[in-house]
Order: sequence, then C-alpha cells, then structure tokens
Amino acid sequence: MAEPTPQLNWKALMKHNDVLLSIGMVLIIGMMLIPLPSPLLDVLLTINIAFSVTILMVTLNTSEPLQYSTFPTILLMATLFRLGLNVSTTRLILLHGDAGQVVAAFGDFVIGGNYVVGLLIFVILIIINFIVITNGAGRVSEVAARFTLDAMPGKQLSIDADLNAGLINDQEAKDRRVKIQREADFYGTMDGASKFVKGDAIAGIIITIINIVGGLIIGIVQLGMPLAESAATFTSLTIGDGLVSQIPALVISTATGILVTRVSAADNSLGDEIGLQMFNNPKILGIVGGLIVALGAIPGLPTIPFILIGGMIGTSGFFLNKEQKEQVVQAKKAEQEKKAVQKKKATSDNVMDLLHVETLELEIGYRLVPLIEAESGGDLLERIGQIRRQMATELGFVLPSVRVRDNLQLPPNQYSVKLRGITIAQGDVMADMWLAMNTDPEGTEEIQGIETKEPAFGLPALWIQADQKEEAEVSGYTVVSSSAVVSTHLTETLKRYAAEILSRQDVQSLLDNVKRSNDTLVADLVPDPLTVAEVHMILQNLLQEKVSIRDMVSLLEALSYHCRVSKDIDYLTEQARMALSRSICKQHLNSDTQELPVITLAPDIEEEIFQGMTENGLALGGGFTQSLLQAVSQEVENAMATLGVQPVILSNARIRLSFRRLIERSLPQIAVLSYNEIGPSVRVATAGVVQIQPNQAVANG
Repeated sequence: MAEPTPQLNWKALMKHNDVLLSIGMVLIIGMMLIPLPSPLLDVLLTINIAFSVTILMVTLNTSEPLQYSTFPTILLMATLFRLGLNVSTTRLILLHGDAGQVVAAFGDFVIGGNYVVGLLIFVILIIINFIVITNGAGRVSEVAARFTLDAMPGKQLSIDADLNAGLINDQEAKDRRVKIQREADFYGTMDGASKFVKGDAIAGIIITIINIVGGLIIGIVQLGMPLAESAATFTSLTIGDGLVSQIPALVISTATGILVTRVSAADNSLGDEIGLQMFNNPKILGIVGGLIVALGAIPGLPTIPFILIGGMIGTSGFFLNKEQKEQVVQAKKAEQEKKAVQKKKATSDNVMDLLHVETLELEIGYRLVPLIEAESGGDLLERIGQIRRQMATELGFVLPSVRVRDNLQLPPNQYSVKLRGITIAQGDVMADMWLAMNTDPEGTEEIQGIETKEPAFGLPALWIQADQKEEAEVSGYTVVSSSAVVSTHLTETLKRYAAEILSRQDVQSLLDNVKRSNDTLVADLVPDPLTVAEVHMILQNLLQEKVSIRDMVSLLEALSYHCRVSKDIDYLTEQARMALSRSICKQHLNSDTQELPVITLAPDIEEEIFQGMTENGLALGGGFTQSLLQAVSQEVENAMATLGVQPVILSNARIRLSFRRLIERSLPQIAVLSYNEIGPSVRVATAGVVQIQPNQAVANG
C-alpha cells in the first residue's frame, strides 16, 4: 500500500506569521552578504515580480486606504528585498559574467540584442518611476498627512458633540477616535514611506552605472576580453538586471500612487468606482463616439482605427442607455409594488406607530428653534448631552436620549418637558435675551428689563438685552443665557422624576455592567432570591429621595445579605441606604464647614409617629399632622436663615421612611436621614428641634 504524499499544512504555517516574518527579514539582509547560486536567484526574482503584482492587485481592490494600513511596512520590506536581489545579481555579474536565466532573458528578449536600446528603455523606466509616479505619490502623501493632522481637532470635537447629544454611545465614539488616530498614523507613515521608492530609484541608477563600469574594467583587465565583447556582455546583463528590478519597482510605485490618491468609497473597489464615475453616462459615451468617428473622416488621418473605436464607444453608449431605461422601468414597477404593500399594511402600521411613546421629550416653540441650531450659535443640544453625563455621574444611571423637536401648537417662547408623552414641566424663555437673577435685592442696583421668574426655582428675574449683560453683572446680578435656563430647568426636572424615568431595561443594563467585573455578586442575587422587578422597585425608592445608585456593587452586596432576612421592599431599601450612607451624607454636607446641618425630631413626636405606623401606612390625627408639617417647615426656614444652607431632618431608623412619606408632598426638597446613616467621621451641626406644643395640636384639631 502506497504511503500518502505529505502535504504542507498552510493553516498551521500561517499561525506563525511573526516567526516567518522574522526569518524573511534575516534572509533579506543575508542576501546582501552571502553569494547566492543563479538557480536560487531566478526563483527569488520571480517571487519579487509576483510579490509586486500581488501588492498592485490588493491596492486596486481596496475600498479605503485604512484597509491596507500595513502598506508602508510592506513597501519598506519590498524595497529591501529588491535591493538585496540587486546586490546578489551584481555580485554574480561582476564575478562570473552570469546572473541566471531570468536576468539573461530580460536582457535578450526586452532589448533584442541591442544594449543601447535597452539602456534607453531602462532610463525611460527610471524617469517614469522616479519623476512621474514617485514624486506625485510623495506629494499627495505629504499633503494628505498635513490635512489629516489639521482636521483631527475638528473631528474630535464632532465626535464629542455627537456623544454629548446621545447620537452615539461610548463604544462608537471610541471606535471613531481610534479610526481618526489610525488615519493620521497611516498618512504620516506613507509620507515617509514614499521616500523609500525615491531612494530605490536612485540606488537602481547607481547600481546600473557601477555594473557597467565595473563590468568593463573586470572584462578587459581581469578576463582579457575585447572592449566590444566586454561591453556587450556586461551591458546586456546589467540592463537585464536593471529591467528585472525596475519593472517590479514601477508596479509597486504605481500601487503607492493609487493607494494615496484613493478616496474612500463604501464597499466599492477602485474598478467599480471608475466604472460608475466614468463609463456610466450614455450621453457622454455617445458624444465621444461621434467625435472619434468624425475625426476618422478628416483626410490624412487613418480612417479605420477612428471609425472602429468610435463605433465601439457609441454602441456601448446606446446599449447602456437602453439598459438604464429598463432599470428605470423596473425600479418604478418595484416602487409601485412596494407602495401597494405599504398601502395594504398602512392601517395596522399607523396604529402601531401611535402606540410608541418617547421616554423623554423636549418640545419648543418656533421662536426657540435657534437654541438648537449650531449654525445660529445655539448650544442647547450640547448642553443636553452634558446633562446626560452629569446625571450618570450624580444619580448612577444613563438617562435615555432626550428627543428635541419644535411644536407649533406651543406658544412661540414656551418649552415643554414630557415624560412618556405627559408634560411634567414647562417654562417660557426669550431666545435672543439673557436672564438676570437678583440673588441679593439689598446689595444690587436696579436695571431695566422684562420681569419674570426663573422656571427651575421660581426666583424673581429680568429678561435683558445682550448689550445690558455687562451692566447687569457689574450691578450684582447673575446673568445666564436662554439655553442655560432651559438646561437648568431640564436638569432639575429630570432629578425630580428620576425614579419614574428608570425603566426595567435600565436596571438590567446596570446589572449587566456590574456583571462584567462582579459576575458572582449578580448571579448570587438575580434572579433568585430577588427578581429584576424587585431590584427595580428598590432603586426607584432610592432615586425618589435623590440617592445616587452609582455604587451598585455596595448596594447589591447589601441586598444580597439582607434579602435572606426579609424580602420586604421598604426594609431592603433602608438597608441599601445604610450601605450608601457615606455618599448620602456627603451629598448634604455644608461645602464651607464640611458639617452636616440637621434638624432632629422631639422624642414625643417620634413616639407618636411610631404608634401610628400600620401595615397600610400612617394613622395620625389630622391636627397632629398639620401641626407637625407647620413645625417642620418653620424649623427648616429658621435653619436656612441661620446657616445659609438647607438642613436635613434626622430621625429614628424605625420611622424614617414613614416620616419621609408624610412630608414629601409638602416638603419634597427636604432629605430625611436616620441616625444609623450618620457615620462616625461625619460632623453634625444641629440647627434645631421639631417640637409641637400640646395646645397647638389641640387648636389645629
């Protein structure tokens, strides 16, 4: 039984490309030092020709330059390989007067035994390569590198703007930045790589001169050959060597020029683009064909070639025109069929479209449109992108994109914020004016303007003209632009409704993000013992009180431990707050004193609230509730007047949540913390105690 013929495993071999590349570079350098036999040299010269043609074919089928980003390195390797072959053939020519069959064939076949003609052809190839192709490609590379580097800042700003506006995500922005960097690197290296081709052409000229002069000297002095025989022998071999080297060099130079002059076209090769752009207009082909035929009718010019070529071009234009008309008819037919199908499904599709509700919308009147137009200096879209990033940092989840559109049904200067189709906030701004807010009525001078109220906080303010801005700032007013007014109001509104904005899908995304680095933690908690829905409710409870959920790891660890005790959502919410106590306290610290300003509840009030806690909520008397709310409001006002900052209310952990729900309608901005949430490192500044006099409760009752 015959043994199977061993086959080369190319797949296994290609897995070691780095090793093969290292060996190849060592061999190229070794060619310049070690004499090679002529049969091996024939093989290497053939490989050089095949390698150059391969480079040209790859270049022609590349749709954009970055797809061939290794080209500068390949160009250097090809140049070194070709120079190594030149050195090897020169050694054989000068030593033995023979450089193998490939060089001899080029010397005999191309120049036809006339070495003067061969020398002229070689010079012409050098001129074409060095002066025409190489210089042009080098100049294009230099200009492309310069313009690419100059355009980088603008492209980076464009990416940042798209990211801030929510048009792309972080990964897409990262990919686009990498592509810009790769473009700059590619054109920069191509600018330097084009110098290799110039140097190769110069080296080819010098090597040819050395071969001819050195060959004549060796032939006459060492070998005793007559001058004519020596010139014929060594010149023929030298010209053959020069041609067999310069033809691949010319091919690679052409590939270089094609690559650097290539304009990116999506998924189309160069041949496809040329065909579409040059030979896709039947009118032009008809005109050119008629002109060539007319030239053939001029006496003195050869009639047959002109009429033949002109007829072929005109016929191509005729058939192309016929084909395009058929394509138009087919396209119209397909469009009619498509419209018929769409008409058939119109009713159901329209109904389904009506069911879609945008999560967040910002509608503006027509006079506010300049605020979103970058051409008019509007920066509202950029500010919305910044708001999304700010909310991600402060609250811990990524807001959905805010859809901004104009609404002609709104008053011209009004805007409206919608959550799932329902208006949750609205305001009026003057797009071409500035809002001046008087934060210290006693210490500022009066200025002229249109009286209004700042929409986010209800502060008294004035709309002023742009030329009054400097005067207002000198007078002590805080002056902001219209887009800043809208973005501030939008920010406060989104913070207030963050719990409703957070969707089940957002929670799943947060869990997936944690899972990347803490897979065990998430797997131990979701979906058993807690479901995504239960985690969603806990996070909503936290956001309802403006507690950041950014530290999801600490939060989930607390839930994972305490859910074994109880799955009550309120209980787990309180345990999650304990895990996030440091960030909660930090959020309410006085920035000047780094102290936590607090108001405490009197013990009798805490006891009354605890006694009124039931499974269905608080059961308190109406008089007591009203008196409590009045007392809390009064203490908060006193504390703000004394400390200049908004205090938090400190209560016993067992009543904290019930007390918070009691006051959230009348005092939604006041945070309620439990004693357990105050860490040992937090300095507390007591600003008052909420107390109710017995006669006050009775009177209210």
